[in-house]
Amino acid sequence: MRKHLLPLVFVSLYIALDAASFIHPLHGLNITPWNPAPALGLVYVLRQGPLARGAFVVAVVASEFLVRGVHLEWWRSLLSALMLAGGYLALAEVLRRRMEPGSLLDGRSALLGWMVPVVLGTFLNSVVFITGLCALGLLPAEGWRSGVLQFWVGDMVGIALAMPLFWWLAGERGRLMLKAALLRWETLGYALLCVVALLVAFGLGGGSGFKLFYWLFVPIAWAAARQGMAGAIVSAMLLQIGVIVAVQWLDFSAVTVAELQMLAFVMALIGFLIGGVVDEQRRTSDELRQTLRLAAAGEMAGALAHELNQPLTAMGAYASAYDTLKARGESGARLDAAIHGMRSEARRAGEVVQRLRDFFRTGATRLEDVALCSLVEAAAEHYRDKAAAAGIAFTVNEVPDIHLLADRLQLEVVLRNLLSNAFDAVQVQATGPRRVSVRADVLVDDQVCICVEDSGPGLTARELGLVFESFYSGKSNGMGLGLAISRAIAEAHGGSLTGEVAGHGQFRLVLPIREAITQ
Repeated sequence: MRKHLLPLVFVSLYIALDAASFIHPLHGLNITPWNPAPALGLVYVLRQGPLARGAFVVAVVASEFLVRGVHLEWWRSLLSALMLAGGYLALAEVLRRRMEPGSLLDGRSALLGWMVPVVLGTFLNSVVFITGLCALGLLPAEGWRSGVLQFWVGDMVGIALAMPLFWWLAGERGRLMLKAALLRWETLGYALLCVVALLVAFGLGGGSGFKLFYWLFVPIAWAAARQGMAGAIVSAMLLQIGVIVAVQWLDFSAVTVAELQMLAFVMALIGFLIGGVVDEQRRTSDELRQTLRLAAAGEMAGALAHELNQPLTAMGAYASAYDTLKARGESGARLDAAIHGMRSEARRAGEVVQRLRDFFRTGATRLEDVALCSLVEAAAEHYRDKAAAAGIAFTVNEVPDIHLLADRLQLEVVLRNLLSNAFDAVQVQATGPRRVSVRADVLVDDQVCICVEDSGPGLTARELGLVFESFYSGKSNGMGLGLAISRAIAEAHGGSLTGEVAGHGQFRLVLPIREAITQ
């Protein structure tokens, strides 16, 4: 139901936003000094993927007819709308290749990687679109230059100021951060300062609006410095809406509005850059504190205790079996098997100590050719008896016949940790069937995704933001190191480890395939 409803909601919101921003239109066309609707469309396509392109085209065409009306011949309006939609889709494709899906545009490199295509892309789109309007006879030839300038300003400012807000609202993490920012008392302070700055700029500054425009930099600089990118986004949108309301109230000319919008664009860009720098510094500071905290608490000791538990338990079982057999007067193969088991587990414990020590000291990995099926089977073998004893349905689906260039022991640590967490989550489940499953799927970009799922309660949005932090644990007896170590190992292999907010437990380990690494 949601899959079919979302495009309809998007088209409706696009048309409503386009209608609200349809001010000072040049020759009644889609040439206005503020055009935020394309920002909504770009975010929709980037978040929903290629299938969303059709809804974007429908929104642009519908808005052309419903908001601006039909011109002399309907096909001219249709062609102009299709040209416009094509330009936006081209810009969306460029942004898709430069923007990380999980990015919040909260760093300088991410901001520049987004802003440069927006500025250049909107300019090229304006040139093509206005030229097309002239060719269709919808715009006089002498209006080409002013049309390009005004259309470029409207699209560039609309996308640059509105897209960060829509981008954050489209993601769970962004929504939580915006909500946290809005619930702070200081947000009310800089919102009131935005109102004061607007009154000073357009009241005391006179009808031109330029004389005291620099006052508008104060609230956005304050918000960005205090709350990072979240504060910059909120204050930029408040000031943009205030500027539009002011120029409408004072009945400024279209040329003056375009000039004011350029100033608003520079103001927002400065605010975004300040917010990005603040967020980067906070992340660096948090990472430094985290590193010192890990070192002070003895992360190495915790990791070893976590990973040595199983081989030491197995050694104890072999030792008990040896004592029992010896008491019965046994000798020969069965006694030798118990001794061999103890030696094997002791060797494995030594390897765990050596590999984890190397990893924590230098981040080193001992790479070798590893068959994925043998890796998954080795990790799952330790849990088959446990599943049978606890009445848990443990399923290992067919694993693709591919190889990895990896440190076998370190990846076994990751998989066994994920399985251990899955079994712990299922065992506390009060009712219903208890299931744990492992599957592996080859992705299109020469990677493989190993998914560990369980029928437990799963992660909440808040837990997802904390679960990979060291010393955070949802278990009363947990040390909070397993997932932090596992993610570090996955990233050292050029992969990633992520959790999912769902109605059940779900973790995804993505690793590059050997052939992709060696090319």
